[in-house]
Amino acid sequence: MKTAIIKILTSSLVVCALYQCSFESGKTTKPEEVGLSGQHLRLLDGIIQEAVARKDFPGAVIVVGRKGKIVFRRAYGESQWVPKRRRMDASMIFDLASLTKPIATATSMMILVEQGRVSLDEKVKDYVPEFAPYVDEPGKPGEDARLWHLLTHTSGLPPYVPPEANAEAVEKTFGKYLSTEQLVGSIARLPKADPPGAAFHYSCLGYITLAHILKKITGRNIAEFSAEQIFKPLGMKHTFYNPPEKYRSACVPTEVIEGTPLVGIVHDPLARLQRGISGNAGLFSTADDLAIFAQMMLNQGEDKGVRILSPLSVARMTSVWQKAPLAGRGLGWDLSSSYSTNGGDLFGPHSYGHTGYTGTSIWIDPDTDTFIIFLTNRVHPDDKGAIIALRSRVANVVASSIMAKTPGSR
Repeated sequence: MKTAIIKILTSSLVVCALYQCSFESGKTTKPEEVGLSGQHLRLLDGIIQEAVARKDFPGAVIVVGRKGKIVFRRAYGESQWVPKRRRMDASMIFDLASLTKPIATATSMMILVEQGRVSLDEKVKDYVPEFAPYVDEPGKPGEDARLWHLLTHTSGLPPYVPPEANAEAVEKTFGKYLSTEQLVGSIARLPKADPPGAAFHYSCLGYITLAHILKKITGRNIAEFSAEQIFKPLGMKHTFYNPPEKYRSACVPTEVIEGTPLVGIVHDPLARLQRGISGNAGLFSTADDLAIFAQMMLNQGEDKGVRILSPLSVARMTSVWQKAPLAGRGLGWDLSSSYSTNGGDLFGPHSYGHTGYTGTSIWIDPDTDTFIIFLTNRVHPDDKGAIIALRSRVANVVASSIMAKTPGSR
């Protein structure tokens, strides 16, 4: 009993320390000081509270930044309904789902490009020899996919395997655990839907393959490499794969599986198959940490004297890739594909972002020096929450609160 009490007290102290640290680092500035209408921003309260009342999701956290300042930071609703209700806190840790793709995987690959350890025009089969090409109806193989095809979702790979994209189907196909190398071997042999570069198919499989390639080059898995090269240098102290046990109580639960909510365990079935470490999903973080990352991107790859990417890498990642304009994607980031509705209707053509299946999203606009972090737990408890339309509305409120453009913006 004494040991159990000590564990509970220790866990509570960790959570309190996490919240205190985040609140200090998440200090807000009056919106008017950076050219925003605070009155207009407060419209967010109403639309989020209405969504919570409709039970679109249990709760949410929003952080808005402009000109290097946090101007809006609020939590709404509850972090969980099952097994018991618990209030949401702005410092809680979310399963980011597909935000993993640009933040961990694409950024890591671009670091390798800058280090001269890889070129994006290299063939996928140079690293994954069994990667099958597209084969046309007469049976003639097409050109080989390049690494940039994986980054822009134009490699011809399907979105997911098995197509059902749920835990039961994944376990039936692969079992409960499969190494990334084994999984990528299976992915590589899949028939390709189109020749490389001919069509856009949003694909988790391409990013799983990229993480495997990164490990072959560096000897480090995506969790280790991204922590060493991105999150630790930036001071993103609560961004990681497989959250340590001491932080589990600060994690926002996702779907209830076999009667128990996933807490600090990745929701994505293919990432869970790989024990939580994958290129398509698996990253956990807070809104405050994501604000640090967004500011780094707005600063052309640098924050507080720490450079993660060169300005040219940021430009390539956040501009529609010239070799695949049909995709509407940069190298990891979404600008104008059918998935980019979280950017709303008002931000300009240079803005970019990404979404995550669990209910997470980020949008960044270099023209106005603005970012929006919008995190929800829409898959809790039964994967039936709604978020797509609201993401767009949130972006529109933030964009229309801008009363003065940043000097020198495009």
